[in-house]
Amino acid sequence: MTSVTLTPAAGSLRIDPLAPGHPGRWENGPVVVCHLDRAAVPVRLSEGWTPLLRTDRFEVHRLGDRLLVLHRFRPDELDDDVSTFVADELGSVVVSAPVFERVVTGIVRSTILDPLTAWATFYANSLAVLRHPRTAPEIGLPPEASLAGFAPVHARALDEVAGSTVADLGACFGFLPLLMAERGLDVVATDHTPGTMTLLSAVARAGVVPAAADRLRTLACDARAVPLRDASVDTVTAIHLLEHLPASESGVIVDEMVRVARRRIVVAVPYEEVPDPVYGHLRRFTPDDLVALGERTGLPYRVDEHHGGWMCAERR
Repeated sequence: MTSVTLTPAAGSLRIDPLAPGHPGRWENGPVVVCHLDRAAVPVRLSEGWTPLLRTDRFEVHRLGDRLLVLHRFRPDELDDDVSTFVADELGSVVVSAPVFERVVTGIVRSTILDPLTAWATFYANSLAVLRHPRTAPEIGLPPEASLAGFAPVHARALDEVAGSTVADLGACFGFLPLLMAERGLDVVATDHTPGTMTLLSAVARAGVVPAAADRLRTLACDARAVPLRDASVDTVTAIHLLEHLPASESGVIVDEMVRVARRRIVVAVPYEEVPDPVYGHLRRFTPDDLVALGERTGLPYRVDEHHGGWMCAERR
């Protein structure tokens, strides 16, 4: 991989997705998640209780100030569409992004005991759907609502890359950087959450995408102050990142993208009537907002729509 100079990053660890767990049970802060077939004690304790909520896939109880989520997912069902099921079926009780993240993490970790095997399964299944979606995206839903919804966004982002080196800001689980590495690109995946970057690095080394072991590096950092040199990569991407931040910070991040990119920056955002708090969205974007960001770059740019809004600016 092309050498990139990194400097120490700040950040706090909210969830350690690879921390040791118990058979069929994972807990963190206000959330306890148990597999109905693998965590006998919590399941027996809940017998006879009236659930707070029961759905096709979940049963939810209150344990004092903690939320107990019971499920029966199989390993072959572990992919990022678990997030969709949580949002759709548990939206009345999972009312914040931190709780949402813990429930999804708990489902993965309580289904397969070994942490890395659990996450490698989750990543492999998710990438398989992103490469070959099982269904078409649902009209009117944000791409975050399903892997099928995000597949065309990832495909477009891959096609927009200029050159052979990329920095992806706000990578989250890092599906896109893994697909970039699979295409032969050298990638720095960044996110503000150290635990997520530790997980992505471990999965890359585990061989879920063989090329990623050599081509993908991770960096925990603030997207407003990326510790990379000026013009250090060909393309900088921010794919569905800016909607998670206050409007006042979008311009600062675009400035950083312009600073780090040698050739092109690529911004993608969802178009929503109302920002969805379950996915951590804080602001709504319009085409005019993207035009304003394009003007801010001082570079030739284009704005268009493809499963959301896109702004690409390029040095000539």
